[in-house]
Amino acid sequence: MNPSIEYSQIAPAIIVFTAAIVGVLVESFAPAGVRAKVHAVLGGGAVVAALIAVAVLADAGSRPRAVLAGSVADDGLSLALQGLLLISTLPALALMVARYDSLTHTEAVPLTLFALGGMLAFVSAQDWLTLFVALEVFSLPLYLLCALAKRRGLLPLEAALKYFLMGAFATGILLFGMALLYGATGTFYISAIGTAVAEPANASLLPMLYIGILLMIIGLGFKVSAAPFHFWTPDVYEGTPTFFTAFMSTVVKTAGFAAFLKLLAQALPAAQGFWMPTIVAMGALTLLLGNIGAAVQNSAKRMLAYSSVSHAGYLFIGLVASNGQLTGSPAASGIFFYSLAYSIATVLSFGVLKLVADQRHREDYTGLNGLAKQNPLLAFTFTVSMLSLAGIPLTGGFLGKFFIFAAAVEKGYIGLVVFAVVMSMVSIYYYLKPVIAMYLQPADETAAPIEVDGMQRVTLVVLALLTILLGTVAPVFLSGLL
Repeated sequence: MNPSIEYSQIAPAIIVFTAAIVGVLVESFAPAGVRAKVHAVLGGGAVVAALIAVAVLADAGSRPRAVLAGSVADDGLSLALQGLLLISTLPALALMVARYDSLTHTEAVPLTLFALGGMLAFVSAQDWLTLFVALEVFSLPLYLLCALAKRRGLLPLEAALKYFLMGAFATGILLFGMALLYGATGTFYISAIGTAVAEPANASLLPMLYIGILLMIIGLGFKVSAAPFHFWTPDVYEGTPTFFTAFMSTVVKTAGFAAFLKLLAQALPAAQGFWMPTIVAMGALTLLLGNIGAAVQNSAKRMLAYSSVSHAGYLFIGLVASNGQLTGSPAASGIFFYSLAYSIATVLSFGVLKLVADQRHREDYTGLNGLAKQNPLLAFTFTVSMLSLAGIPLTGGFLGKFFIFAAAVEKGYIGLVVFAVVMSMVSIYYYLKPVIAMYLQPADETAAPIEVDGMQRVTLVVLALLTILLGTVAPVFLSGLL
Protein backbone atom coordinates (compact mmCIF):
# COMPACT_ATOMS: atom_id res chain seq x y z
CA MET A 1 0.00 0.00 0.00
CA ASN A 2 1.49 3.31 -1.08
CA PRO A 3 1.77 5.99 1.62
CA SER A 4 -0.58 8.94 1.29
CA ILE A 5 0.76 12.43 0.70
CA GLU A 6 -0.75 15.07 2.96
CA TYR A 7 -0.26 18.05 0.64
CA SER A 8 -1.98 20.48 2.99
CA GLN A 9 0.49 19.73 5.78
CA ILE A 10 3.48 20.62 3.58
CA ALA A 11 1.79 23.60 1.93
CA PRO A 12 4.42 26.20 2.97
CA ALA A 13 7.23 24.34 1.18
CA ILE A 14 5.02 23.62 -1.84
CA ILE A 15 4.13 27.30 -2.20
CA VAL A 16 7.76 28.42 -2.05
CA PHE A 17 9.03 25.74 -4.45
CA THR A 18 6.22 26.50 -6.92
CA ALA A 19 7.13 30.19 -6.89
CA ALA A 20 10.79 29.28 -7.41
CA ILE A 21 9.95 27.17 -10.47
CA VAL A 22 7.76 29.93 -11.87
CA GLY A 23 10.64 32.34 -11.25
CA VAL A 24 12.90 30.18 -13.40
CA LEU A 25 10.31 30.37 -16.20
CA VAL A 26 10.19 34.15 -15.77
CA GLU A 27 13.97 34.27 -16.19
CA SER A 28 13.68 32.18 -19.35
CA PHE A 29 10.84 33.89 -21.15
CA ALA A 30 10.00 37.30 -19.63
CA PRO A 31 11.56 40.47 -21.11
CA ALA A 32 14.55 41.72 -19.13
CA GLY A 33 12.85 45.02 -18.32
CA VAL A 34 9.97 43.46 -16.38
CA ARG A 35 11.74 40.61 -14.60
CA ALA A 36 12.57 42.62 -11.49
CA LYS A 37 8.95 43.68 -10.90
CA VAL A 38 7.62 40.17 -11.59
CA HIS A 39 10.13 38.65 -9.19
CA ALA A 40 9.24 41.22 -6.53
CA VAL A 41 5.55 40.32 -6.69
CA LEU A 42 6.16 36.59 -7.09
CA GLY A 43 8.78 36.25 -4.36
CA GLY A 44 7.09 38.49 -1.83
CA GLY A 45 3.69 36.96 -2.51
CA ALA A 46 5.04 33.43 -2.11
CA VAL A 47 6.69 34.18 1.23
CA VAL A 48 3.56 35.89 2.58
CA ALA A 49 1.34 33.04 1.33
CA ALA A 50 3.64 30.47 2.93
CA LEU A 51 3.57 32.43 6.19
CA ILE A 52 -0.22 32.41 6.11
CA ALA A 53 -0.15 28.64 5.48
CA VAL A 54 2.08 28.18 8.53
CA ALA A 55 -0.35 30.22 10.64
CA VAL A 56 -3.30 28.11 9.41
CA LEU A 57 -1.47 24.87 10.20
CA ALA A 58 -0.51 26.17 13.64
CA ASP A 59 -4.17 26.91 14.36
CA ALA A 60 -5.31 23.45 13.23
CA GLY A 61 -4.39 21.80 16.53
CA SER A 62 -4.06 18.07 17.38
CA ARG A 63 -0.29 17.90 17.09
CA PRO A 64 2.26 16.41 16.67
CA ARG A 65 1.43 14.65 13.39
CA ALA A 66 3.60 12.48 11.18
CA VAL A 67 3.49 13.47 7.51
CA LEU A 68 4.76 11.63 4.43
CA ALA A 69 5.07 8.28 6.19
CA GLY A 70 6.83 9.87 9.13
CA SER A 71 9.52 11.65 7.11
CA VAL A 72 8.20 15.13 7.98
CA ALA A 73 6.85 16.45 11.27
CA ASP A 74 3.88 18.75 11.66
CA ASP A 75 4.46 19.91 15.21
CA GLY A 76 4.75 23.18 17.08
CA LEU A 77 8.54 23.36 16.85
CA SER A 78 8.66 22.76 13.09
CA LEU A 79 5.94 25.32 12.39
CA ALA A 80 7.56 27.89 14.68
CA LEU A 81 10.90 27.44 12.90
CA GLN A 82 9.25 27.64 9.48
CA GLY A 83 7.56 30.87 10.51
CA LEU A 84 10.88 32.24 11.74
CA LEU A 85 12.57 31.38 8.43
CA LEU A 86 9.82 33.08 6.44
CA ILE A 87 9.81 36.18 8.66
CA SER A 88 13.59 36.48 8.32
CA THR A 89 13.46 36.04 4.54
CA LEU A 90 10.75 38.60 3.84
CA PRO A 91 12.73 41.78 4.67
CA ALA A 92 15.89 40.40 3.06
CA LEU A 93 13.87 39.74 -0.09
CA ALA A 94 12.30 43.20 0.05
CA LEU A 95 15.71 44.86 0.22
CA MET A 96 16.98 42.58 -2.53
CA VAL A 97 14.30 43.53 -5.06
CA ALA A 98 13.90 47.17 -4.01
CA ARG A 99 16.62 48.30 -6.39
CA TYR A 100 18.26 45.98 -8.90
CA ASP A 101 21.67 47.54 -9.26
CA SER A 102 24.82 46.50 -11.09
CA LEU A 103 25.71 44.01 -8.37
CA THR A 104 22.53 41.96 -8.54
CA HIS A 105 21.20 39.45 -11.05
CA THR A 106 17.46 38.93 -11.33
CA GLU A 107 17.85 35.15 -11.03
CA ALA A 108 18.78 35.74 -7.39
CA VAL A 109 15.10 35.67 -6.37
CA PRO A 110 14.26 32.15 -7.64
CA LEU A 111 17.56 30.89 -6.23
CA THR A 112 16.65 32.43 -2.87
CA LEU A 113 13.23 30.77 -3.00
CA PHE A 114 14.77 27.38 -3.80
CA ALA A 115 17.08 27.78 -0.80
CA LEU A 116 14.18 28.86 1.42
CA GLY A 117 12.06 25.89 0.32
CA GLY A 118 14.89 23.53 1.18
CA MET A 119 15.19 25.08 4.63
CA LEU A 120 11.45 24.73 5.26
CA ALA A 121 11.81 21.01 4.55
CA PHE A 122 15.03 20.84 6.56
CA VAL A 123 13.57 22.15 9.83
CA SER A 124 10.57 19.79 9.63
CA ALA A 125 12.49 16.64 8.61
CA GLN A 126 12.00 13.63 10.86
CA ASP A 127 14.54 11.25 9.36
CA TRP A 128 18.16 11.65 8.33
CA LEU A 129 17.54 10.99 4.62
CA THR A 130 14.94 13.74 4.33
CA LEU A 131 17.16 16.07 6.32
CA PHE A 132 20.15 15.37 4.07
CA VAL A 133 18.21 15.88 0.84
CA ALA A 134 16.77 19.14 2.17
CA LEU A 135 20.28 20.21 3.18
CA GLU A 136 21.51 19.75 -0.39
CA VAL A 137 18.46 21.52 -1.82
CA PHE A 138 19.16 24.69 0.13
CA SER A 139 22.97 24.51 -0.04
CA LEU A 140 23.39 24.44 -3.82
CA PRO A 141 21.48 27.70 -4.46
CA LEU A 142 23.52 29.39 -1.73
CA TYR A 143 26.75 28.46 -3.49
CA LEU A 144 25.44 30.15 -6.63
CA LEU A 145 24.17 33.21 -4.77
CA CYS A 146 27.67 33.84 -3.42
CA ALA A 147 28.98 34.35 -6.96
CA LEU A 148 26.18 36.58 -8.27
CA ALA A 149 27.94 39.94 -8.42
CA LYS A 150 29.20 42.01 -11.29
CA ARG A 151 32.07 44.49 -11.42
CA ARG A 152 33.73 43.10 -8.30
CA GLY A 153 36.48 41.12 -9.98
CA LEU A 154 37.22 37.67 -8.64
CA LEU A 155 36.11 38.30 -5.05
CA PRO A 156 32.59 36.80 -5.37
CA LEU A 157 33.94 33.81 -7.29
CA GLU A 158 36.54 33.26 -4.58
CA ALA A 159 33.82 33.44 -1.92
CA ALA A 160 31.63 30.96 -3.79
CA LEU A 161 34.51 28.55 -4.31
CA LYS A 162 35.52 28.65 -0.64
CA TYR A 163 31.93 28.15 0.48
CA PHE A 164 31.42 25.28 -1.97
CA LEU A 165 34.61 23.43 -1.05
CA MET A 166 34.13 23.83 2.70
CA GLY A 167 30.46 22.98 2.36
CA ALA A 168 31.25 19.83 0.38
CA PHE A 169 33.70 18.62 3.03
CA ALA A 170 31.26 19.41 5.85
CA THR A 171 28.41 17.66 4.04
CA GLY A 172 30.55 14.56 3.60
CA ILE A 173 31.43 14.55 7.29
CA LEU A 174 27.75 15.00 8.21
CA LEU A 175 26.70 12.16 5.92
CA PHE A 176 29.36 9.87 7.37
CA GLY A 177 28.03 10.68 10.84
CA MET A 178 24.48 9.82 9.74
CA ALA A 179 25.69 6.49 8.38
CA LEU A 180 27.41 5.63 11.66
CA LEU A 181 24.30 6.60 13.64
CA TYR A 182 22.25 4.32 11.39
CA GLY A 183 24.75 1.52 11.90
CA ALA A 184 24.59 1.93 15.68
CA THR A 185 20.80 2.28 15.98
CA GLY A 186 19.38 0.54 12.91
CA THR A 187 17.03 3.39 11.98
CA PHE A 188 17.01 6.72 10.14
CA TYR A 189 13.97 8.06 12.01
CA ILE A 190 14.90 10.69 14.59
CA SER A 191 12.28 9.69 17.16
CA ALA A 192 13.21 6.00 16.92
CA ILE A 193 16.90 6.83 17.40
CA GLY A 194 16.07 8.27 20.82
CA THR A 195 14.54 4.97 21.91
CA ALA A 196 17.41 2.93 20.47
CA VAL A 197 20.01 5.05 22.27
CA ALA A 198 18.14 4.96 25.58
CA GLU A 199 17.93 1.15 25.43
CA PRO A 200 20.93 -0.01 23.37
CA ALA A 201 20.56 -3.55 22.04
CA ASN A 202 24.31 -3.98 21.59
CA ALA A 203 26.70 -2.09 23.87
CA SER A 204 29.61 -2.88 21.54
CA LEU A 205 28.13 -0.41 19.02
CA LEU A 206 28.39 2.56 21.39
CA PRO A 207 31.80 3.68 20.05
CA MET A 208 30.26 3.81 16.56
CA LEU A 209 27.39 5.86 17.98
CA TYR A 210 29.70 8.35 19.68
CA ILE A 211 31.86 8.81 16.59
CA GLY A 212 28.72 9.37 14.52
CA ILE A 213 27.47 12.00 16.98
CA LEU A 214 30.80 13.80 16.88
CA LEU A 215 30.90 13.81 13.07
CA MET A 216 27.35 15.18 12.84
CA ILE A 217 28.19 17.94 15.32
CA ILE A 218 31.19 18.87 13.17
CA GLY A 219 29.10 18.93 9.97
CA LEU A 220 26.36 21.05 11.51
CA GLY A 221 28.95 23.26 13.21
CA PHE A 222 30.13 24.34 9.78
CA LYS A 223 26.60 25.35 8.78
CA VAL A 224 26.14 27.60 11.82
CA SER A 225 29.69 29.05 11.69
CA ALA A 226 30.69 27.53 15.01
CA ALA A 227 34.33 27.57 16.08
CA PRO A 228 36.65 25.98 15.15
CA PHE A 229 34.77 25.47 11.86
CA HIS A 230 34.10 29.15 11.22
CA PHE A 231 37.17 30.31 9.28
CA TRP A 232 35.32 30.37 5.97
CA THR A 233 32.77 32.86 7.29
CA PRO A 234 34.51 36.28 7.05
CA ASP A 235 35.95 35.64 3.58
CA VAL A 236 32.66 34.32 2.18
CA TYR A 237 30.58 37.09 3.76
CA GLU A 238 32.97 39.74 2.47
CA GLY A 239 32.88 38.47 -1.11
CA THR A 240 29.17 37.71 -1.26
CA PRO A 241 26.71 40.46 -2.32
CA THR A 242 25.49 42.06 0.89
CA PHE A 243 21.78 41.26 0.68
CA PHE A 244 22.61 37.59 0.13
CA THR A 245 24.95 37.78 3.11
CA ALA A 246 22.02 38.98 5.22
CA PHE A 247 19.98 36.01 4.01
CA MET A 248 22.80 33.52 4.65
CA SER A 249 23.71 34.80 8.09
CA THR A 250 20.15 34.54 9.42
CA VAL A 251 18.09 31.76 7.84
CA VAL A 252 21.01 29.35 7.41
CA LYS A 253 21.98 29.74 11.07
CA THR A 254 18.35 29.22 12.13
CA ALA A 255 18.08 26.06 10.03
CA GLY A 256 21.38 24.77 11.38
CA PHE A 257 20.35 25.18 15.00
CA ALA A 258 17.02 23.52 14.20
CA ALA A 259 19.03 20.49 13.13
CA PHE A 260 21.09 20.71 16.33
CA LEU A 261 17.87 20.68 18.35
CA LYS A 262 16.58 17.63 16.51
CA LEU A 263 19.89 15.80 16.81
CA LEU A 264 20.69 16.53 20.44
CA ALA A 265 17.35 17.14 22.14
CA GLN A 266 15.09 14.79 20.17
CA ALA A 267 17.31 11.97 18.92
CA LEU A 268 20.06 11.87 21.54
CA PRO A 269 18.85 13.10 24.94
CA ALA A 270 20.00 9.80 26.44
CA ALA A 271 23.55 10.46 25.19
CA GLN A 272 23.88 13.96 26.60
CA GLY A 273 26.63 12.81 28.92
CA PHE A 274 28.77 12.45 25.78
CA TRP A 275 27.70 15.44 23.67
CA MET A 276 27.14 18.00 26.43
CA PRO A 277 30.87 18.68 27.14
CA THR A 278 31.46 19.02 23.40
CA ILE A 279 28.68 21.58 22.99
CA VAL A 280 29.84 23.54 26.07
CA ALA A 281 33.39 23.68 24.70
CA MET A 282 32.22 24.68 21.21
CA GLY A 283 30.00 27.39 22.64
CA ALA A 284 32.77 28.91 24.75
CA LEU A 285 35.31 28.74 21.90
CA THR A 286 32.82 30.24 19.45
CA LEU A 287 32.15 33.16 21.77
CA LEU A 288 35.86 33.76 22.33
CA LEU A 289 37.05 33.59 18.72
CA GLY A 290 33.99 35.36 17.31
CA ASN A 291 34.28 38.36 19.61
CA ILE A 292 38.05 38.66 19.38
CA GLY A 293 37.88 38.39 15.59
CA ALA A 294 35.20 41.08 15.38
CA ALA A 295 37.06 43.44 17.70
CA VAL A 296 40.13 43.70 15.45
CA GLN A 297 38.34 44.28 12.14
CA ASN A 298 38.40 47.52 10.19
CA SER A 299 35.74 46.40 7.73
CA ALA A 300 32.16 46.68 8.97
CA LYS A 301 31.16 43.72 6.83
CA ARG A 302 33.89 41.45 8.21
CA MET A 303 32.98 42.65 11.70
CA LEU A 304 29.40 41.50 11.13
CA ALA A 305 30.72 38.18 9.82
CA TYR A 306 32.67 37.53 13.02
CA SER A 307 29.68 38.86 14.94
CA SER A 308 27.53 36.12 13.41
CA VAL A 309 30.08 33.61 14.69
CA SER A 310 29.81 34.97 18.22
CA HIS A 311 26.01 34.82 18.14
CA ALA A 312 26.23 31.12 17.35
CA GLY A 313 27.99 30.85 20.70
CA TYR A 314 25.02 32.35 22.53
CA LEU A 315 22.68 29.91 20.80
CA PHE A 316 24.94 27.07 21.91
CA ILE A 317 24.32 28.20 25.49
CA GLY A 318 20.63 27.76 24.76
CA LEU A 319 21.29 24.23 23.53
CA VAL A 320 23.22 23.48 26.70
CA ALA A 321 20.42 24.91 28.85
CA SER A 322 17.79 22.84 27.02
CA ASN A 323 19.37 19.81 28.74
CA GLY A 324 17.99 17.42 26.14
CA GLN A 325 14.43 18.80 26.31
CA LEU A 326 13.04 19.73 22.91
CA THR A 327 9.91 21.75 23.67
CA GLY A 328 8.24 23.43 26.61
CA SER A 329 11.47 24.51 28.28
CA PRO A 330 12.58 28.12 28.83
CA ALA A 331 15.73 27.33 26.85
CA ALA A 332 13.78 26.24 23.75
CA SER A 333 11.67 29.40 23.84
CA GLY A 334 14.81 31.45 24.45
CA ILE A 335 16.55 29.95 21.42
CA PHE A 336 13.56 30.79 19.23
CA PHE A 337 13.25 34.34 20.55
CA TYR A 338 16.98 34.98 20.31
CA SER A 339 17.02 33.70 16.72
CA LEU A 340 14.13 36.02 15.84
CA ALA A 341 15.74 39.09 17.42
CA TYR A 342 19.14 38.28 15.91
CA SER A 343 17.68 37.74 12.43
CA ILE A 344 15.79 41.03 12.39
CA ALA A 345 18.76 43.07 13.66
CA THR A 346 21.19 41.37 11.26
CA VAL A 347 19.05 41.93 8.16
CA LEU A 348 18.66 45.56 9.25
CA SER A 349 22.41 46.07 9.68
CA PHE A 350 23.32 44.46 6.37
CA GLY A 351 20.57 46.43 4.63
CA VAL A 352 22.01 49.76 5.75
CA LEU A 353 25.56 48.63 5.03
CA LYS A 354 24.55 47.62 1.51
CA LEU A 355 23.16 51.07 0.73
CA VAL A 356 26.25 52.81 2.11
CA ALA A 357 28.72 50.49 0.39
CA ASP A 358 27.00 50.78 -3.00
CA GLN A 359 27.00 54.57 -3.00
CA ARG A 360 30.19 55.33 -1.09
CA HIS A 361 32.07 52.33 -2.52
CA ARG A 362 33.63 51.21 0.72
CA GLU A 363 32.70 48.80 3.52
CA ASP A 364 35.05 49.98 6.28
CA TYR A 365 34.09 52.18 9.21
CA THR A 366 35.34 55.28 7.40
CA GLY A 367 32.57 54.80 4.85
CA LEU A 368 30.07 55.45 7.66
CA ASN A 369 31.62 58.77 8.73
CA GLY A 370 29.06 61.55 9.15
CA LEU A 371 26.11 59.40 8.07
CA ALA A 372 23.95 60.87 10.85
CA LYS A 373 24.12 64.30 9.25
CA GLN A 374 23.64 63.17 5.66
CA ASN A 375 20.94 60.58 6.30
CA PRO A 376 19.63 60.49 9.91
CA LEU A 377 17.22 57.64 9.13
CA LEU A 378 19.96 55.27 8.02
CA ALA A 379 22.11 56.22 11.01
CA PHE A 380 19.24 55.66 13.44
CA THR A 381 18.22 52.27 12.05
CA PHE A 382 21.83 51.08 11.92
CA THR A 383 22.31 52.21 15.52
CA VAL A 384 19.24 50.25 16.60
CA SER A 385 20.61 47.12 14.97
CA MET A 386 24.03 47.56 16.61
CA LEU A 387 22.48 48.09 20.04
CA SER A 388 20.34 44.98 19.64
CA LEU A 389 23.25 42.82 18.54
CA ALA A 390 25.24 44.14 21.52
CA GLY A 391 22.40 43.22 23.88
CA ILE A 392 21.58 46.74 25.12
CA PRO A 393 18.28 47.01 27.11
CA LEU A 394 15.02 47.91 25.33
CA THR A 395 16.07 45.93 22.26
CA GLY A 396 15.23 42.38 21.22
CA GLY A 397 18.83 41.29 21.53
CA PHE A 398 18.91 42.14 25.23
CA LEU A 399 15.87 40.05 26.11
CA GLY A 400 17.05 37.23 23.85
CA LYS A 401 20.31 36.99 25.79
CA PHE A 402 18.47 37.40 29.08
CA PHE A 403 16.17 34.45 28.41
CA ILE A 404 19.03 32.18 27.33
CA PHE A 405 21.26 33.22 30.24
CA ALA A 406 18.43 32.77 32.75
CA ALA A 407 17.71 29.27 31.43
CA ALA A 408 21.41 28.37 31.64
CA VAL A 409 21.72 29.69 35.21
CA GLU A 410 18.65 27.67 36.18
CA LYS A 411 20.44 24.53 34.95
CA GLY A 412 23.58 25.40 36.90
CA TYR A 413 25.87 26.63 34.10
CA ILE A 414 26.85 29.78 35.98
CA GLY A 415 30.49 29.81 34.85
CA LEU A 416 29.46 29.58 31.19
CA VAL A 417 26.99 32.44 31.64
CA VAL A 418 29.61 34.63 33.34
CA PHE A 419 31.98 34.02 30.43
CA ALA A 420 29.20 34.89 27.95
CA VAL A 421 28.45 38.13 29.82
CA VAL A 422 32.13 39.10 29.63
CA MET A 423 32.09 38.40 25.89
CA SER A 424 28.95 40.53 25.56
CA MET A 425 30.83 43.39 27.19
CA VAL A 426 33.64 42.92 24.66
CA SER A 427 31.10 43.07 21.83
CA ILE A 428 29.95 46.54 22.92
CA TYR A 429 33.38 47.85 21.91
CA TYR A 430 33.13 46.83 18.26
CA TYR A 431 29.38 47.43 17.91
CA LEU A 432 29.88 51.05 18.98
CA LYS A 433 32.63 51.63 16.41
CA PRO A 434 30.20 52.25 13.52
CA VAL A 435 27.93 54.31 15.79
CA ILE A 436 30.86 56.57 16.71
CA ALA A 437 31.78 56.90 13.03
CA MET A 438 28.23 57.88 12.07
CA TYR A 439 27.65 60.44 14.81
CA LEU A 440 31.06 61.78 15.85
CA GLN A 441 33.24 61.61 12.76
CA PRO A 442 33.01 64.28 10.02
CA ALA A 443 31.67 63.25 6.66
CA ASP A 444 33.53 63.62 3.41
CA GLU A 445 32.28 66.94 2.03
CA THR A 446 32.49 65.63 -1.54
CA ALA A 447 30.36 62.58 -0.80
CA ALA A 448 26.81 62.69 -2.11
CA PRO A 449 23.93 61.92 0.29
CA ILE A 450 22.86 58.26 0.43
CA GLU A 451 19.74 57.73 -1.66
CA VAL A 452 17.06 55.45 -0.23
CA ASP A 453 13.94 54.53 -2.19
CA GLY A 454 10.48 54.02 -0.70
CA MET A 455 10.52 50.24 -0.23
CA GLN A 456 13.96 50.33 1.33
CA ARG A 457 12.95 53.10 3.71
CA VAL A 458 9.78 51.30 4.82
CA THR A 459 11.62 48.00 5.28
CA LEU A 460 14.37 49.52 7.40
CA VAL A 461 11.93 51.46 9.60
CA VAL A 462 9.76 48.36 10.15
CA LEU A 463 12.80 46.28 11.11
CA ALA A 464 13.97 48.94 13.55
CA LEU A 465 10.52 49.16 15.15
CA LEU A 466 10.31 45.37 15.44
CA THR A 467 13.68 45.31 17.16
CA ILE A 468 12.46 47.82 19.73
CA LEU A 469 9.11 46.06 20.16
CA LEU A 470 10.83 42.74 20.76
CA GLY A 471 12.76 44.41 23.54
CA THR A 472 9.68 45.80 25.26
CA VAL A 473 6.77 43.37 24.74
CA ALA A 474 8.68 40.07 24.52
CA PRO A 475 6.46 38.12 27.00
CA VAL A 476 3.59 38.41 24.54
CA PHE A 477 5.68 36.78 21.82
CA LEU A 478 6.96 34.06 24.15
CA SER A 479 3.56 33.04 25.49
CA GLY A 480 2.75 29.59 24.13
CA LEU A 481 5.57 29.83 21.62
CA LEU A 482 6.36 26.15 21.15
